[in-house]
Amino acid sequence: MAAAERQEVKAVAKWVHASPRKARLVVEHIRGRSVPEARTVLAFTQRAAARDVAKVLSSAVANAEANHNLVGDELIVAAAYVDEGPVLKRWRARARGRAARIQKPTCHITIKLVEPERAPEPAPPKEDEKPKAETPKKKAAPKRKTPAKKKEATT
Repeated sequence: MAAAERQEVKAVAKWVHASPRKARLVVEHIRGRSVPEARTVLAFTQRAAARDVAKVLSSAVANAEANHNLVGDELIVAAAYVDEGPVLKRWRARARGRAARIQKPTCHITIKLVEPERAPEPAPPKEDEKPKAETPKKKAAPKRKTPAKKKEATT
């Protein structure tokens, strides 16, 4: 019997004006957590990228509820990753007619949610089968005490 495939819900935010390296630090905190727990972690994370990641997470939950009829609070963050986007290259005037390069990196944030795996419920025992008679367990032999060391008399 083939295992039932788990539905995967995805949300992507492209061209986010944040460094991918900094956004990856935030995404590592929520990978593998449940949605309510991930929201709490993001709410108390002080990095600026946490707001963008929180928006993508809420978008993924909304996709799950609207398109797949899933309960958002029961989902788990299966995958969360940040890819590099294009880098905007700008110039700033410096002294003596020179220019300094300014790089404004962008990134693409992706979050995938899945339903948690539920263990199948055990089947109730059949009426035909009777429980086996319990065999009495043998008592373990008492442990021997080591004889006390004799004290030598010094005279």
